[in-house]
Amino acid sequence: MSSAQAESTSADVLSEPWTGRDDGPGADNLRWHHVVTVDGDPTAPADVAFVGFRSDEGVRRNKGRQGAANGPQALRRALAPLALPAPLTAVDAGDVVVGDGDLESGQHRLGALVAQQLDSGRPVTVLGGGHEVAYGSYSGMVRSGLLRDGARLGVLNLDAHFDLRDDIRPSSGTPFLQMAQSEERYGRELNYRVLGVSQPSNTQRLFHTADKLGVRYLPDIECGPLHLAGVTAFVDEFLDSCDVVHLSVDLDVLPAGTAPGVSAPAAHGVQMDVVEYVCARIAASGKLKLCDIAELNPDLDVDNRTARAGARLVHRMATGG
Repeated sequence: MSSAQAESTSADVLSEPWTGRDDGPGADNLRWHHVVTVDGDPTAPADVAFVGFRSDEGVRRNKGRQGAANGPQALRRALAPLALPAPLTAVDAGDVVVGDGDLESGQHRLGALVAQQLDSGRPVTVLGGGHEVAYGSYSGMVRSGLLRDGARLGVLNLDAHFDLRDDIRPSSGTPFLQMAQSEERYGRELNYRVLGVSQPSNTQRLFHTADKLGVRYLPDIECGPLHLAGVTAFVDEFLDSCDVVHLSVDLDVLPAGTAPGVSAPAAHGVQMDVVEYVCARIAASGKLKLCDIAELNPDLDVDNRTARAGARLVHRMATGG
C-alpha cells in the first residue's frame, strides 16, 4: 500500500447518482449517466474516474468572481445526458469540499484521493472548482506511483493566464509556480507548457517568471484555426518531451461567447474547435493520466454554455467521439 493510500482517501461528500434521458435498453442507447458508478469499489478497473473539487477559496484570494465551488455539480449535469459512441466504465469518487477557507488542507485531501485513483490504474478527471484545483491534482500525481522509475511528467495548461503568481498564500493564480517549487524540491525541473496565453491578461513580471522557469507557451493570437500547423507542432513537441501528461483546462481559455461562466471571460480566447482538437490529440497519445477542468462558475453561465463546453471536452478526451 502506498503512503497516499495509507491515509484517508475518502471523499468529503459522495456524489448523487447521475441521471438523464433514457431511450431504452441496449448498448446503442448508452449515455454517461448509464455507465457512471457512484461510491463503487475503489480498486475496480475503470476507463475514467471523476473527482470533484468544490473550492472558491483560491478565486477569493486571487480577487476573482466567486462561484466555482458549484462547478463540479454543473459539469456532471452537463455530461450525464451525453450519448456514448461505445460502452465504457466510469466511477465517481465524490467531492473534496473547501468550505472553511483552508485551501491547503483541501488540496492535500484532493491529492490523496487522486493518488488512490491513479494507483488503481484509473485515468482521473478532476472537476473544479477554481484553478487552485491544478496544484491539488498535481500533488496526487506525484504521490502516486506513476512517476517512479524515472517517468517524465509533462504539464500542459490550456489557459489565458500563466498562473505563476508569487503570492504569500496559494490561490487560483499560483498553482504552477507551486508545482515548479515542488519539482525543484524533488530535484527535477517542471516541464510546463501553456497554450492560449493572453498578453493583456498577464503582466510583464509573469512573462519574466515564465522565461526564468523555461516555460514554453503559445499566445492566443497564434492559436486560431489558420495556425493549426503551429498548434500541432507545439503539442507534439510537448508530447515527445514527456511520458505522463497532466492536462489542466481553464475554461477561460475559450472566447467569452463560448465560456461566459468563468471568473475572467476572454476577450479573444482560443476557439472551441482548436481547444477540442488539442484535448483529443493529447488523449490519443495514450500519455494522458490526469486532467482537471477549472473555473466553471454556474452563477455566471448563460444557457449552460460553459458547462456544456467543459462537458464536451471531457467527453471527447474519454471517448474520442
